[in-house]
Amino acid sequence: MKNVALSILFAFLIPGIFYAQEFKNHHNLSNGVAIHGYDPVAYFEQGKALEGKKEFPVTLYGAVYHCSSAENRKLLLKYPEKYLPRYGGWCAFAMGDNGKKVDINPETFKISDGKLYLFYNRFPVNTMKSWNRNEMNLMRNADRNWKKLITSKNPDK
Repeated sequence: MKNVALSILFAFLIPGIFYAQEFKNHHNLSNGVAIHGYDPVAYFEQGKALEGKKEFPVTLYGAVYHCSSAENRKLLLKYPEKYLPRYGGWCAFAMGDNGKKVDINPETFKISDGKLYLFYNRFPVNTMKSWNRNEMNLMRNADRNWKKLITSKNPDK
């Protein structure tokens, strides 16, 4: 019975450890914190970018997300895949345009088909404008590029 319990534990624990490492290798984190500390749930539930608070953390796949309220924390814990940003929190336009990891401005975002997309935005460049002009093609390319990136052996690409 003890061996069966250990086998079950390792069957779930080991893949989770590897996924957490892959997440950390490919996702936009600053000292382990995602989205520059912004609340991923707020984009959906409050309709705006809100800075998270350190007292409402959620750790998912090796990354820490700061939520702006206890309620948003509960939602993120219950439905993490619903609220996490696409492409590891990197600029959606850059991922679609050339498959590169480019940092974002967490206040420049779009929700499309229930998914959160984040964009680079520093004067004079706002990549969300370019994304909006060719969203379907860029999204298709970004999906393809992201899949290639996360399945490659080179996390620094």
